[in-house]
Amino acid sequence: MHGYAGKILHVDLSNSKLWVEQPDEKFYRTYLGGSAMGLYYILKHTPAQIDAFDPRNTLTFFIGGATGAPISGNSRVSVNAKSPLVNGIGDAQAGGYWPAELKFAGFDGVVVYGKSPKPVYLWVHDGAYELRDAAHLWGKVTGDVDKILKAEYKDNDLEIFQIGPAGENKVRFAAVMNMSNRAAGRTGMGAVMGSKLLKAIVVRGHSKPSLADGKLLNVIHKDGAKKTVNEFTFGLLGTPGVVMGQQAGGGLPTHNWDAGVFDGAQDISGQRLYDEFLLKRETCFACSVRCKRVVQEESLKVDPVYGGPEYETLATFGSYCSVRDMPAVLKANELANAYGVDTISCGATVAFGMDLYENEVIGQAETGGVDLRFGNGAAMLDMMMKIFNREGFGNVLAEGSARAAKMIGHGAEDYVVACKGQEFPAHMPQVKRSLGLVYAVNAHGADHESSEHDTSYMPNSGAAALGRLHMLGLDNPQDKFVLNQEKVRFASRTMNLYGVLNSACLCNFVFGGSWQLYGPEEMLNVINMSAGWNMTMDEMMTVGERRQLMMRAFNSRDGLKRADDALPTKMFKPLTGGKSDGIALTEAEFDASVEYFYNENGYDDRGIPTRSRFESVGLGWVADEVEKVVPLTK
Repeated sequence: MHGYAGKILHVDLSNSKLWVEQPDEKFYRTYLGGSAMGLYYILKHTPAQIDAFDPRNTLTFFIGGATGAPISGNSRVSVNAKSPLVNGIGDAQAGGYWPAELKFAGFDGVVVYGKSPKPVYLWVHDGAYELRDAAHLWGKVTGDVDKILKAEYKDNDLEIFQIGPAGENKVRFAAVMNMSNRAAGRTGMGAVMGSKLLKAIVVRGHSKPSLADGKLLNVIHKDGAKKTVNEFTFGLLGTPGVVMGQQAGGGLPTHNWDAGVFDGAQDISGQRLYDEFLLKRETCFACSVRCKRVVQEESLKVDPVYGGPEYETLATFGSYCSVRDMPAVLKANELANAYGVDTISCGATVAFGMDLYENEVIGQAETGGVDLRFGNGAAMLDMMMKIFNREGFGNVLAEGSARAAKMIGHGAEDYVVACKGQEFPAHMPQVKRSLGLVYAVNAHGADHESSEHDTSYMPNSGAAALGRLHMLGLDNPQDKFVLNQEKVRFASRTMNLYGVLNSACLCNFVFGGSWQLYGPEEMLNVINMSAGWNMTMDEMMTVGERRQLMMRAFNSRDGLKRADDALPTKMFKPLTGGKSDGIALTEAEFDASVEYFYNENGYDDRGIPTRSRFESVGLGWVADEVEKVVPLTK
């Protein structure tokens, strides 16, 4: 078998039992890897309706067939389990060098069961594997753990996927980190890892994967490398380059989503970051794009070890909190990576706290004396540390904004901006209408990397973007402020495409359906050239459908209903100021879009896929699992 190592490592922490599974090629072709493959094991082994911190919560780490190949955007990993933040399945992706190194060590994935009686880490190297004591690592930040383990093994090329103190303390939006600056950030997978007392998975290997057509892959790679110099300039500013574009369109979330413009946008812009604070650009394994930031700032002693902020981080700690102080935002990014949290949920939850404070729902008696007003960068950093350590009001915010609101009461729920418990990323449904639907119906809550955005499917989106979307059967571009049946088709089809990306484990900033370096055709070619298959576009897209249905199955089994496919109240209130002044979603258009989405995807009026829908993509066994708990419509 080409592309894959052909081995999956299973680890039962409760009894220190480890074993290797060698699935057949059909299994790999059906699920590809990543989150689709992880969901296979989660649905098989995680009982329905258990708590996310129950030892029976199965935690999976999977890569793809092209992982470790010489092609940009290959080195990604998907992490899945029941989420302690989201009311349902959890899903997170990360880049860096760890995914490729796992392949070189001889494995396509790791499935973790149970809970260790003491802190441990998993050591995987050249086909061998063992659990080792992590007592000396527990309580330490990610950069220190990297230094300790590399010194112990006398090997600076070790790759370490780990949790920081926030994961150990089960902060519900804790991340899993590698390189101390690459985060599998969303849905709290680091908290699940912490609940199992698993500090890290350390990998080292020397076996390069066998590729079916390495020469043609190299041709695609070299062509892409040329484009990154001459055409695809995304890497120059990276995602921070998006700040001013969002501001110009009235889509930069500000003051906890009361506005779409920020008068301090220039102060937190990607250009300013590049001009004043950028130390260097970094990349992930074999990637020519080099979009990662490494920053240095003297006044707050920002450590370059922890990289630099993405657009989402600049927004959540910047405009969400109305903080225009770039050094404070850079320090927030450092602390988030050192202690191991998702910058999106963390910044958004602090902004939620600021909103409560300014509206006198809470005061200094609740915050422990912290002046948690909008614009106060020092207070933001102070509250972050309280969250990481679960101290005082930080212990409340460590639950995430939705759970915190229920604990606080007094109308606090009106200030939450989250779906299924997960805080919104920095792309606004008011000005990108299909994202409102995607955030609501997405199985793991609000996520900007689960579909293409409306700006890709407009009459003026450009021939390249529209040509790529044509491959997905999308030929009728719409205005970005429209949320009609065709826009729902766009959302649904591109959600399936991103389901492929997160199963094949290809980077969403390098591969995609519109603006990225490579489109769906190159994606299909990379999958086939790695594994030696003749997969068609329809077969590839079916993998994305399977992933969506498996996620929906998990949530249906856990009791989620149509009422959970909802948006927060702030989405239906007019924005204030600038280009988006007065804009809001309407409940009628949103409700109609959910109905269209259910019909498009074969869900019944409860939002549960029908048995025939499961069976149409070879998931009859998943229907059986769901029907043990919830009756299905035929």
